[in-house]
Amino acid sequence: MIHDQLNRVLRDVRISVTDRCNFRCTYCMPAEVFGESFQFLSHFDILSFEEITRLTHVLVKLGVVKVRLTGGEPLVRKDIEQLTAMLAQVGGVDDLTMTTNAYLLPQKAQALKDAGLRRITVSLDSLDDAVFRRLNGNRAGVQQVLEGIAAAEQAGFSPIKINAVVQRGVNDHTIVDLARWAKERGHIMRFIEFMDVGNLNGWRMEHVVPAREIAQRIHAVLPLEPTERSYRGEVAMRFRYQDGGGEIGIIASVTQPFCGDCTRLRLSAEGKLYTCLFGTEGVDLREPLRAGASDAELEQIIVNTWTRRTDRYSEDRTALTDDAHTRRKVEMYHIGG
Repeated sequence: MIHDQLNRVLRDVRISVTDRCNFRCTYCMPAEVFGESFQFLSHFDILSFEEITRLTHVLVKLGVVKVRLTGGEPLVRKDIEQLTAMLAQVGGVDDLTMTTNAYLLPQKAQALKDAGLRRITVSLDSLDDAVFRRLNGNRAGVQQVLEGIAAAEQAGFSPIKINAVVQRGVNDHTIVDLARWAKERGHIMRFIEFMDVGNLNGWRMEHVVPAREIAQRIHAVLPLEPTERSYRGEVAMRFRYQDGGGEIGIIASVTQPFCGDCTRLRLSAEGKLYTCLFGTEGVDLREPLRAGASDAELEQIIVNTWTRRTDRYSEDRTALTDDAHTRRKVEMYHIGG
């Protein structure tokens, strides 16, 4: 195990397998920026499956036990089930999971399960079709996502976590409907405070619905009680229904930050390490990897990156100057959520 400057251990890695996505969600890849002429990374620029697997072996030696595949949208990466099978064979990976918009799950869910994927998290910001289409750039309707979730259930994924990014005046009026729907189907609904990731999503504090308010709104209709986090470093505050019918999670990065327990490292599609979701510059692994670096040399780069880490952006957010708030940050589509 290795520790950073705030004594946080490295435990999780989120691997972006592509910077491309078939949706244009306003809080991640707004269509006015990521139009038809936008230049995404070329196939040569992104890490190969073999390179990702090799780096995962090195990361596991340093204490990583949880691997999450992200994007962009990971299912648009060709033959993603092959990478999943390769990572499932890495000794020491206790939890191999994926976050997806579910659009392609009807074609991929069973293959992913067979390849060794253990869990799936699906992004679904509203059950109201008009609201959902407004949020995803009118790239898909709710029914298409529900079909993906059904395919995941049929393949044997359970429980399925459902993520919703909550924005005041956009979809906050639909959160109780989402909670009720997930409760009835045995899914774990997770509500995420709208975050200032990157510089393109138009974030403003007044658009944030605080975790306390989210919990109160749901509790008024479906009584809740708080429960303990499953492990140190879990991002979601957990609440269970008082009638015993499941639970929800709320990720309160803005109003109740959890930087002190953060154990996550992020690997971008082109092979850069980021030690924070709100990071600015990544540390390149692709160049040394392709220049013939040994595993020991790659390990040392990772160790140096983590042990120098001091990130605590969410805890510092309210004290930052306007210039600090607007400094260039890596965009969410580039390193996943």
